[in-house]
Amino acid sequence: MSQSGYYYISHAGSLLHFPSLAEALTADRQAGYLWLDFCEPNRSDLEALIEPLGLHPLSIEDCFDENQIPKIEDYPQNAFILINSFNYVQKSLAIAEVDFFIGANYLVTVSPLDLEQRRVLKDVDRIAGHDMANACLGPAYLAHILLDWVVDNKFAAIESIEEELNESEDLILADHAKFDPSELVHLRREMLGLRKSLFHEREILMKICRKDCLFIPDKAIIYYRDIYDHLTKFFELTEASRDLVTSLMEMYLSIVNNQMNKYANQTNATVRRLTFITTIFMPLTLLAGIGGMSEWSMMTGPENWRIAYPLFLLGMIVLGAANYYFLVGFEKRRQKRETTLEIK
Repeated sequence: MSQSGYYYISHAGSLLHFPSLAEALTADRQAGYLWLDFCEPNRSDLEALIEPLGLHPLSIEDCFDENQIPKIEDYPQNAFILINSFNYVQKSLAIAEVDFFIGANYLVTVSPLDLEQRRVLKDVDRIAGHDMANACLGPAYLAHILLDWVVDNKFAAIESIEEELNESEDLILADHAKFDPSELVHLRREMLGLRKSLFHEREILMKICRKDCLFIPDKAIIYYRDIYDHLTKFFELTEASRDLVTSLMEMYLSIVNNQMNKYANQTNATVRRLTFITTIFMPLTLLAGIGGMSEWSMMTGPENWRIAYPLFLLGMIVLGAANYYFLVGFEKRRQKRETTLEIK
């Protein structure tokens, strides 16, 4: 079932709904203007407006090209504005294209369905009806109302990403082992998409505020300045969030590096202790090997083994103790020297 709507807005402030596009195109527009709101249209639906409304084929082509960036184009009979809507659902950013054709006595809006198969411009007739005092002034004023609604809804997506960044920060500080750094890479990619869109949309509003668009009267410019302020704010929020992503990645890497250094220091301490023990027992092992082959009793005479071996063991103990105190003193002097260098 089509979700498109065809309306006539009079200068008196009434909103009339047409059941079909053909009836809307044949309506008299002397005392008002036409508003054609398309949702997921076919190419033929928009091509049918080339002759009666003067839509340019290139602008219609842009409506079906998903790789277009936000822009504004001036044509002889209308101004074409392409802007994006944001929807952040289940940690995935969806950027949808919303198109506006602003003519002297008509407004054409083209929007897709979102991830939940709902209209991006949902309840637009109700939105326009709440501000009919401005909507009845002309197509440019109604375009402002709809643009303002699209731009304000961007904040929900930006806020969701900021909340996810805050959660990532808390998890890094609480338990970095459970944190997946690929989430930061994903968020950074999403922030780049937001920044790219907001940058070009801000340029669109800047051109409008410079009065470069012939189909937006000077009296309506002040309303578009408000949209420009919102886009500037969102752009700055996006820039701050991008910096936060970089800071979080650096903080995570710093914590991981400190943890690795801690483990390395523990390993070094263990190796030092083992080396210390090995150094003490190396000469004792040599002497034990010589004594084990009865060399000591052979030098003192086999009949003196009761005296020779106790003296041999006593000598090993004395040598081990001397070696131990020598190494302990050497280690203390080394630590003292390192401490002195650090103070200097």
